[in-house]
Amino acid sequence: MRNLILAAAIAFALPAVAQSPAEPTPTTRAMAAGYKALMVCGALKNAEAAGASRTVESVEANELVGIYPELDALVRNMPVEVEGSRVSVAWDDAVPPRTAVYRPGQGCSILPVGWTGEPGGEGAPLRPADIPFFEEAGSADVLAGLDGPLTNAVELAFGGGYGEHSSTTAIVVLQDGRLVGEWYAQGFGPDTPQRTWSVAKSLAGTIIGAAVQRGEVDVNAPAAIADWSREGDPRAAITLDNLMRMASGLTSDTAGNRTDALYFGGVGVDEQATTWPLIAAPASRFRYANNDILLAILAIAPTFEEHPPADLFRTLGMYDTWAETDWRGNYVLSSQVWSTARDLARFGQLYVGDGVVDGVRILPEGWRDYVSRPSGPQPNGEQGYGATFWLFDKSEGVPTDAISANGNRGQYVVIVPSRRIVIVRRGEDPAGGRFDHIAFTRDVLAALDQAGDANCRRPLERAAGPAIRAANALPDSGPDHGRPALRLRRARQLCSRLAAH
Repeated sequence: MRNLILAAAIAFALPAVAQSPAEPTPTTRAMAAGYKALMVCGALKNAEAAGASRTVESVEANELVGIYPELDALVRNMPVEVEGSRVSVAWDDAVPPRTAVYRPGQGCSILPVGWTGEPGGEGAPLRPADIPFFEEAGSADVLAGLDGPLTNAVELAFGGGYGEHSSTTAIVVLQDGRLVGEWYAQGFGPDTPQRTWSVAKSLAGTIIGAAVQRGEVDVNAPAAIADWSREGDPRAAITLDNLMRMASGLTSDTAGNRTDALYFGGVGVDEQATTWPLIAAPASRFRYANNDILLAILAIAPTFEEHPPADLFRTLGMYDTWAETDWRGNYVLSSQVWSTARDLARFGQLYVGDGVVDGVRILPEGWRDYVSRPSGPQPNGEQGYGATFWLFDKSEGVPTDAISANGNRGQYVVIVPSRRIVIVRRGEDPAGGRFDHIAFTRDVLAALDQAGDANCRRPLERAAGPAIRAANALPDSGPDHGRPALRLRRARQLCSRLAAH
């Protein structure tokens, strides 16, 4: 059986031979059906768990539009059946449908071709009924200055102004731990989870950081992969740090290391990700690879018996976030996480706070500097790379300490520690489309600067001078907390912070 599964893995991993569009191979059809089953399952069932509502038609119009060219037309025409916790897509008259299975608190898993059983692993606790989000940034006086420049940037983002054919679904902006604003496309809202794609890699790096803080993991130690433990295996020298920096030296099957067999084919992480040989010395080259993060998480998997990813998400208030697994129970934390824009803002705020939440240190002191530090070979594109985070060290108009978590189809979590700002952009950009998140970040930061300058120049006393003077005597909490006068006081404090930045 293991040989059969490995053979399937190899078949899925190989580039497709050029075919007439009218005659896709059985492998391509099976992959398309798996893609659709898993995506529909994740979108419908995770939304339901978050208290939102999605339909198959909505998923087909958003998540299933503009996907990989070889799958796109097939996915559109394949029938989908939703029955209880299972989502099935027929693809061949002689073989059972591809099936994804939902488990409460743990999301969906795609089963291997032909399988009709249940996936391994146990569920996780469900979300509480009421979860507070960040309070608003200040009074209407302060937010009024955002109506021009920030609204322009947001409208451009939703209108395709930062990339032809881009499709923005959500934007959330935080500053100083307060909500500046959030915006959603029709059919999406605060409780709508979307697949994070490779933003999950930065979540994986954060999970590793939490394990380091607990004393369970050393990033400079060799990654504990059982299949590499044989004497003489050169892969035994690969460290967690190498894997987090995309510098393992392992062979990648395709450019960008598409791991379709693992994501949609039903192959287990521990069946395929561990099998690739070295092609370069560890730390000698940068090659973006899903396998590197999959292996990093596989290496620390024993820590999940006491501290699963869901524990960290709950600590951060990310109750609408689910890390999904393959059918064997291995986390697919290179891509397969579903989360809301609000939850990703909470994630970004962890780094603004230098790894501390409510006075409790979640990440090691200096972890933010560690993930933000380039080490060894770097990518050639517009951003550098640290340890599971992208860097803005080449980006004019953006502070050099800014980092981002980037994902396929336009997922971005931008963190600017020096400005105490988090910018989340969610999207369903089609394959080949590109949202210019660097330009968007630059424009949002400039808008916040402009708003701060304008509002600080505007004499707030003209609207409520006596109220402001009275506010100075009010406590920061208690029965008077939240009164308009106090909000004006906070507005003035926010202006001062904006001016200081």
